[in-house]
Parts: sequence; C-alpha cells; structure tokens
Amino acid sequence: MQIHNEKRVSTTSLSRGLGVLLIIALLAGCDARGEAQTASAPPPPPAVDVATVLVEPVTLRETFTGRVASPQTVQLRPRVTGYIDEVAFEEGELVEAGDLLFRIDPRPYEARVQAAKASLAQAQSQRRLTEVEAGRSRQLIQKHMISQEQHDQRQAAALNARAQQAEAEAALSSAELDLQYTRVTAPVTGRTGRAMVTQGNLASADQSVLTTLVSVDPLYVYFDSNEAEAPSAQALLNQGKTATLRIGLTGETGFPHQGQLDFVDNQINADTGTLRYRAVLPNPDGAFRPGQFARVEMPVDHLTAAMLVNRKAVLANQDRRFVYVVGDDNTVTPRQIETGREVGDLIVVREGLKAGDRVIVNGTQKVLAPGMPVTPNPIAMREPAASNDVATRS
Repeated sequence: MQIHNEKRVSTTSLSRGLGVLLIIALLAGCDARGEAQTASAPPPPPAVDVATVLVEPVTLRETFTGRVASPQTVQLRPRVTGYIDEVAFEEGELVEAGDLLFRIDPRPYEARVQAAKASLAQAQSQRRLTEVEAGRSRQLIQKHMISQEQHDQRQAAALNARAQQAEAEAALSSAELDLQYTRVTAPVTGRTGRAMVTQGNLASADQSVLTTLVSVDPLYVYFDSNEAEAPSAQALLNQGKTATLRIGLTGETGFPHQGQLDFVDNQINADTGTLRYRAVLPNPDGAFRPGQFARVEMPVDHLTAAMLVNRKAVLANQDRRFVYVVGDDNTVTPRQIETGREVGDLIVVREGLKAGDRVIVNGTQKVLAPGMPVTPNPIAMREPAASNDVATRS
C-alpha cells in the first residue's frame, strides 16, 4: 500500500512538471511571434518641416561698390602776399563758414589803407577847389570878364578833379579789401586738412596752398551700375521708387545708413559699360570722411507677385536647382525650379512653383526616394525678424 501511494505521488508530480513546461513553451512561442510581427512592421513616415510658398510683392535690390566724396573741396590760397602771423585752427577739426583760419601780417596793408585815405582827402580838396573855380568862371563868362578858353579850362579842371576823387575812392576800397584778405577765413563749413604754410612763412597771393577744406555734411556717395541694370533702375527712378538707398561703410555690418539718390548720369560710360549714380549721405556728426569706400543697396526691379521660398528648401544637383514638394497625400515629389535673387532668407522662384505648393524646408535629408510619404510639420516660410526689403543677386 505504501508502494502504491508513492507511485501515485510520483505520477502527479510528473504531470504538474509537464504542464509547467508546456505553459512556458506556449509563452515563449507567443513572444517569438510578437517579435517577428514587430520586426516586419514598416517604420512611420519621417517628420519634416513644411512651408507654403509665399506670393507677395517685393522690391529687388542690387549691391554696388562706391566711394564717398565731398560736395565741396576747397584748396585755400591767400589773396594777398605776406607772412603768416597766426594759424588759428587745429588741423583736422570741423570749422564753420567764416571762421578765421590764417592771419597774414596786416601792417603793410594797414599802411596802404592810410595812404589811400590821404590820397582821397587830397582828391576831395582838389575837387572842391576846382568846383568853386568852375562856378565863378560861369559867372565871369556871362559878364565877358574872362575868355572862353579860361572858362573851358576851369570846367575841365573840375571834371578832372571829380575823376581823381573817384579814382582815390576806388584805391581806398582796394586797399581796405586787401586788408580784409589778411584774414583768411573758411569759405564753407567743413573739416580742415594739414596746414601747408605755418607761422612765420611767406604766403604768395593766389599761389601758396594754405590748407584743404572739405565739406562733410552732407556727403556724396558715387557708384556705378552695369549696363544691364541701368534700364530697370532708371524705370524705378522715373516712378519715384528709389528715393531711399541703404549704405554701409568699411568695417560696418550690413547697411546701417540711409541716403537719397539725387543724380543719375546722362550717358553710359563707353569704356566700362556702367552708369554713374550719386546718393546724398547725411553726416551731421562728421564721422564719415571723403574717400571712404561704401557699399550701396539700390532697387533695380519690382515684382508685384513674387514666388518666394526659404533658401534652405533649395537643393542643387550639378547646375540645376530643385525643391521637394509635398502633395495632398503627404508624398514627396522633387520639382526643378529656376531661381532669381535672394530676399533676406528667401529666394525668388521664377519658374517651377505655384501658389499653394508646400515645400520641405527642414528635413530634406530624410527623403530617400521620390513618392515616399512624410509627416509634415507646418512652419512659416520666412524666418523670424527677416525682411523682404533687402535683395541681392542669387
């Protein structure tokens, strides 16, 4: 009896062990099938940033290189000869029109003024005497107390005295003018150059260059455009759309200054094929100097409905450019385009796109083949703080 019980216990334990092994095998098989099914499932479409093509009016600009020039440049020369008594300015400083710059020794010219005054007084005295004698002569000739010859002589003497007085007055005016010229003043408001003749040296009238004076506010910026750009730029000028230009000087980033276009040459330079323009640049604090190089942005064309895409959306294949267009079914199609100028962070698309097209801006590297599906993430085509008022050649 004891032996039979032991056999039954052994059989029950074995059955339980086989059941556990069967459950483990079933669970392992389920896990394997799940892993196989997971491995065979396709991956989800990649996420990409997509933006809609912008259609808006833009003014296209071209960048030119120019040079700053002064509207007025004066080589200051003395009008009288003499020794320099005083240099009354600091070299390189800003001066106002009428400020004293040089003083020539005035004493010789003061003496000439005094001599001219004395000559005038003598001429005035002589005139009064001859006029009295001429008046008396007219009375005597009526009484036949002097001859006609004497009468004519006294009348001529009076006329001669009046002429001598006029000559003396002119000599005095000239002497006084020369005395004024001993003070060499600034003819225009501007910045002085180096003093070429210093104190104690002789300055010759109309020959010696004392210094150079240039006006500084406003300044001119001269630049040339090529012949191909001239017609469109001139058309904008005629429409009054290029009043304001953007200007950047050497060492500056971008175009922080504004100028007004005030002159276009009347002919194209046959040697260079360029047309000369001039902009007026305000310079109230005198920070800019004539001779500096300048970069000028000028409008050269205006598009009423330009197609614009972000420059990051444009890809290159040798000499061709294309974008990835996302269709309504969220599949990708490469589209060849013809690009124009850059407008900030955007590029003008001349051909290949239409209004409403969606293009991939970020994530183009995830596109492995045409027609593949993607998960579009809508974003703005224009990046924050970008503007469409600055355009350069693409």
